[in-house]
Amino acid sequence: MENADNSTRCPWCGTDPLYTAYHDHEWGRPERDPRRLFELLILESFQAGLSWITILRKRDGFRAAFQGFDPAVIATWGESEVARLLQDPGIVRHRGKIEGTIRGAQAFLRIEAREGFSPFLWSFAPPPAARPKALADVPGQTPQSQTMSKALKREGFNFVGPTITYAFMQASGMVNDHLATCRWG
Repeated sequence: MENADNSTRCPWCGTDPLYTAYHDHEWGRPERDPRRLFELLILESFQAGLSWITILRKRDGFRAAFQGFDPAVIATWGESEVARLLQDPGIVRHRGKIEGTIRGAQAFLRIEAREGFSPFLWSFAPPPAARPKALADVPGQTPQSQTMSKALKREGFNFVGPTITYAFMQASGMVNDHLATCRWG
């Protein structure tokens, strides 16, 4: 998509300022901070069945509701916190995804103690590849995202199918799917 400054941006983000800022400054940038990776993974899991812009518009609400995505806090939550979150219009109110976030926080703590959450996730990243020429060249999932999905499910995460884990790999910079013509890639 040609922009006002004559640069080219991946067309999936359209012209919404929130979406273009996300594209230009976050999406596809290598992230290694474990808490930030946890946040990205949880937000991707909440996105299942919805559009990413819906999640992006609610991201501040998610951050507030989930205490900055602090796994040590979330891992201790029970039914009262689930009930509270089900009433929070600032997030996607889905019991399974909320309960999955609590289980995911518990899994995060186990993985972090064992080997580190970031090294665990980055172990699934494929070798760098040429950037795609067109959106049609971007896969919905890969063998690596399938393997990551299975490993995360074994650890206790939910809503982390291979399409979600591939979107997570894109968002966290494990793969660079900015189109070859995109100046931000």
